[in-house]
Amino acid sequence: MSEAGRPAGRTRRLRDHVALGWLFAALVLTVVHRWVPSSSWLMVHLVLLGALSHSALVWSEHFAHTLLRSPPDEAGRRRQGVRIGLLGVGSLLVFVGVPWERWWLVVVGASLASAAVLWHAAHLVHTMRGALPNRFRVVTHYYIAAALCLPVGAGLGATLASGLSEDAHGRLLTAHMALNLLGWVGFTVTGTLVTFWPTMLRTRMDDRAEALARQALPLLACGLAVLVAGALLGWRPLALTGLAAYVGGLAWWGRALAVPLRAKGLREFAPASVLAALVWAVVGLSWVGCLLATTGEWAAVTDASLTLAAVFAVGFAAQLLSGALSYLIPSVLGGGPSVVRAGQAWFDRWALWRLVVVNAGLLLWLLPAPSWVRVTVSSLVVLALALFLPLLVQGAKASAKARRELAADGPRPAGRPAEPERRLWSGGQAIAAVTALVLALTVGVGVDPSAAGLSTAVAAPTASEVAPTGNTTRVEVVAEGMSYTPSRITVPRGDRLVVVLRNADATTAHDLLVGAARTPRLQPGETAELDAGVIGAPTRGWCSVAGHRQMGMVLDIVVEGEAPAVTPADAAGGHAGHGTAHAGAIPAVPDATLSRVVDPALAPLGEERVHRVTFTVTEVPLEVAPGLWQTRWTFNGGSVGPTLHGRVGDVFEVTLVNDGTIGHSIDFHAGALAPDRPMRTIPPGESLVYRFTATRAGIWMYHCSTMPMSTHIAAGMHGAVVIEPEGLPAVDHSYVLVQSEVFLANAAHTPEEALEVDVDKINAERPDRVVFNGVANQYDQQPFRVRVGERVRFWVLDAGPNRPSSFHVVGGQFDTSWTEGTYTLRRGEGAFGASDGGAQVLPLLPAQGGFVELTFPEPGHYPVVSHVMVDAERGAHAVVEVSR
Repeated sequence: MSEAGRPAGRTRRLRDHVALGWLFAALVLTVVHRWVPSSSWLMVHLVLLGALSHSALVWSEHFAHTLLRSPPDEAGRRRQGVRIGLLGVGSLLVFVGVPWERWWLVVVGASLASAAVLWHAAHLVHTMRGALPNRFRVVTHYYIAAALCLPVGAGLGATLASGLSEDAHGRLLTAHMALNLLGWVGFTVTGTLVTFWPTMLRTRMDDRAEALARQALPLLACGLAVLVAGALLGWRPLALTGLAAYVGGLAWWGRALAVPLRAKGLREFAPASVLAALVWAVVGLSWVGCLLATTGEWAAVTDASLTLAAVFAVGFAAQLLSGALSYLIPSVLGGGPSVVRAGQAWFDRWALWRLVVVNAGLLLWLLPAPSWVRVTVSSLVVLALALFLPLLVQGAKASAKARRELAADGPRPAGRPAEPERRLWSGGQAIAAVTALVLALTVGVGVDPSAAGLSTAVAAPTASEVAPTGNTTRVEVVAEGMSYTPSRITVPRGDRLVVVLRNADATTAHDLLVGAARTPRLQPGETAELDAGVIGAPTRGWCSVAGHRQMGMVLDIVVEGEAPAVTPADAAGGHAGHGTAHAGAIPAVPDATLSRVVDPALAPLGEERVHRVTFTVTEVPLEVAPGLWQTRWTFNGGSVGPTLHGRVGDVFEVTLVNDGTIGHSIDFHAGALAPDRPMRTIPPGESLVYRFTATRAGIWMYHCSTMPMSTHIAAGMHGAVVIEPEGLPAVDHSYVLVQSEVFLANAAHTPEEALEVDVDKINAERPDRVVFNGVANQYDQQPFRVRVGERVRFWVLDAGPNRPSSFHVVGGQFDTSWTEGTYTLRRGEGAFGASDGGAQVLPLLPAQGGFVELTFPEPGHYPVVSHVMVDAERGAHAVVEVSR
């Protein structure tokens, strides 16, 4: 290509660097995503709205000018630079506005991005009208159709940010994805590949390519229009018809790809990566079709949006970009065949390894797998994708070096042999890729072997003195709900018992423990065998997942002619091998200090009315008292769930991601809606979106509602939503305290020793600690610090699961008390006109909440307690340090 047809200077830098910048930002975010709001949404949109949209804008203009033989002048290149900048600024505003809940930024950003693309469409129309008749004008038609889709899709996306009902959100999300992915991106890609696909393969195109593209465009456009109309109207059969028409148009157009592929095959990374991207696009479209055909609710699209986003962002977009740019960057930079080959050689480095790791890794990630396996595999996939960036740098250096050598040595002499063709495929790279994936799987399994389906215990016979018969009794047992079927097995004395356990539960994990033998922790649909050894006496097995045995998940193993076993643990009402209900509380660790204190301050309200947050379920060791650790089940890895804060009328959109090893759920008392879908239990690796509108003021509890609910709440899965009553005056300090109970299974002084919650203590209502914000006595070590005369508001929630609270500040009196939606006292004024009232406690039953206010008359240290004094002594204790 000549210099006249190539963007130059600032425009070229924008063309080459912006997309890479968005990709680099997405890679960085994969490392720090746990600390960034709306990180999943942001990672997807950095690739799709950032990198892919930028490339679509830049390269569609490049191809249009090339095919129309109408190179831009200097003024045209400057205008293109403005369009690129406008799209970049608009995208950046959207990326800032959504995570930080600034809807006006989202609207402004979407408007700027839409303006850039509409300007781009007008420029293409003007260019096409001024060009001579051309065989491939249809490609420009594709680009114009694509550009008309983005503004509508962006408008729908901005509307999604404003907060909608669950059904409306699912319908608009479907239309938004269709317009942006199938329209803006899809039309651009299909139009470009008409000529670009055979060019990448370095062969002739199919003679039918232009005709097929021209015939397919109306079908694609009509299919997309019908799909969007069906989604907006809420009529799934219409939407499904539109999707089928769109897929039919793709199939008709796609026939032109086969002839060049058969003629040349895949000999370079670029076409191989693009082909893999197209395969994943088909997978994503098929997935959407299945959702539309088999689900009765539009919210199912929302629930599947994160998984679909991974398919389209990683499988399709990232591979499409890396493949296309691997060919375009060396070719468009030019410098002659030898220079282009020098740069291209770097883009083909480790090609098969990268392709296998990305595609097989994404497939493994989509399959049901423990959370740590998904983490290690996805990290390897990200690494394989990230290799594109250093290869780009090395390719640029190699091209520059080849250009210098060419200038010094002159053209290749006639008759000089050509450089040998590079080999893309090699057995060594395939073996290395499989080895890397196996290593990632092994590391993931090693971190949590029980969740991955590996037993950590060995089989042992139940009665070593019985004479073996040499026979084996084999029994199939199904685990579902909180029971085994059958729940009783009869075995001849002396037989070896083998239990084939199948987990038929749709949402949570189960296992079976018999003596020293244990199955792996089985995810839904998995099966394992347990060798219980030679049975010489009646015994009992049970599910070892916390709380499941206590809910009746036991398996009686009976010897023929003998009575069922009663284990010592059954007689005591406890769990053998753990702290039982009759054990004393775990003692304190003298002079221990906490490694971390939960910030109790309630941040002031902002202007946002739609709050989007992601709650990731993890099971991690945390300090629950100075020097004492427990493996907690958490929302976002904290001792207590994040506090949400809003006003009446605000919309909350919570994405729940289960990265744990068993099923979990979430229940927001602040939302009034049918619990069937949003509060359902989801298995490990899945996610759901819970959307509600706050219609009443209060400090509302949220918690995991998976059974046994008391276990999940006590294990740490609870938090508060503060919805301020109208006209609530500002105060100098506002704190949130969530009281709950801790039930320790052992005296763990390090994270490595930590065990999960002791369910027998929960059932006996004998907590080891009663805590504020998940940690005993933490605000003794780091007191609340205020000044004399400053007004302090304490929002208090009793999360339980079992014990009430009587919130009291020693030496202080409350002049304001508000609980369960009403004031009982307001700046000294009572409900019946008294003006000299005060309150000494805020009494709360489990799941109740409210707030109290007070000022402090003089300096000193004022203890904060639950006046259920035994609970204050168990850790529900803090200090307010008052200074002048």
